[in-house]
Amino acid sequence: MRIAVTAAAALAVLTSLVETTPVAVAAPSIVQIAQEAARPCTSKWKATHRVAVRRPRPGEGPVATMDSPVHHYLHRGDTVTSCVVAIGRSEGGPAYHACGRGGYDWRVVPGGQVPQTCLKRA
Repeated sequence: MRIAVTAAAALAVLTSLVETTPVAVAAPSIVQIAQEAARPCTSKWKATHRVAVRRPRPGEGPVATMDSPVHHYLHRGDTVTSCVVAIGRSEGGPAYHACGRGGYDWRVVPGGQVPQTCLKRA
């Protein structure tokens, strides 16, 4: 009986606090969230070297590897748009060695994926 009284008292205190606490900031509406998500990608990246744009083979998974087929090449100075990163993991060490460095991250660009180490912000 004592536990029931304590729980009831705690519930009464909490409900009185909720009713008297003013709300300072309104939560964003679903329309505002959808508009933010629908914005077009504007992140520009520039190729630092000549690099292959690769697409994963069927059954290979969502992330390309250095053995994935080449779709086309980016040349040094080419600018691409990318807002998505694919993370490729390996058993040990980096997933790839490209453009003088090893890494795990692949930037999703038009036509496929490019190693992050071969791109810099434009």
